Amino acid sequence: MAAEGDFLMRYRAVSNKLKKRFLRKPNVAEASEQFGQLAKELKQQDCLQYAAFCDLAMARCEQTLFNAPGEALALTDAARLFLLSEKENRALQAPGFDEHLQAALNCYSFAIKVYIEMNQPVMAASLSLELGNALKEMNRPGEAIVHYQRAAELQTQQPIESLLSMGEMATCKILTRDYDGALSVLTEMQLMCQERGLQLPGTSTPVGAFLDIVAKCEISRVLLLMLLEPPPQKLLPEHAQTLERYAWESFDPHSQVTFLPENVFLLLQSVVMACQEKDTESLKSLQPELWTT
Repeated sequence: MAAEGDFLMRYRAVSNKLKKRFLRKPNVAEASEQFGQLAKELKQQDCLQYAAFCDLAMARCEQTLFNAPGEALALTDAARLFLLSEKENRALQAPGFDEHLQAALNCYSFAIKVYIEMNQPVMAASLSLELGNALKEMNRPGEAIVHYQRAAELQTQQPIESLLSMGEMATCKILTRDYDGALSVLTEMQLMCQERGLQLPGTSTPVGAFLDIVAKCEISRVLLLMLLEPPPQKLLPEHAQTLERYAWESFDPHSQVTFLPENVFLLLQSVVMACQEKDTESLKSLQPELWTT
């Protein structure tokens, strides 16, 4: 395995080529290639942190050469290597100050910025999503939210992908016990599906993936409303309309919610009635069915 001294010596040797000399321009393209080669060797030797630093140096060279795609690619490689290094440290339970994670966050952030400047929102969104997933996996859902939100904003031309990113946002808000926030995101998702989703001719019922998303949002929203128990005077009109659909006195089998299977609709109606009656025994008996919904 390459020793730290050997890495520093080779890194400095390449860096020295970038220094300006009298009547001689530095060969930035050659230095970039050599940083890339060094990064590749270090990665093969499992020296992830050092490989990431070489990718960062390569990104700076590509920036100097005004090669935005090359810069974004090198920054992304560095970000992933720093993230892998952080995960290895955590697996070993080594003490640290999350310095590799912070370096990864910075690299992802710069790569996303480069892709946005290149007018490639899809690539920028995929990196935001990748970062959100990594933070969620590392039990940092609160920090993941902002990256899922950014992904959703960048995916405005891809409604399904945007909705899936928003769904991850809602999940993270639930994990951090921000139930009001989760309810707000799920309500927005349902509205998006009805406004932008494909619909059956002559109806307002979405079809395909939009139908699945609406159904999942409806179930989660009803359960969150039962959990939050907002007083009638503080109940938003869209939430009041949702609960009215499941009130027994307003039940009309001909106007049943069209985007839920009948068994799921009846199950949710039973849950709403049990919560309103404070019938904990009924809720316990309904719980196994809820888990499988």
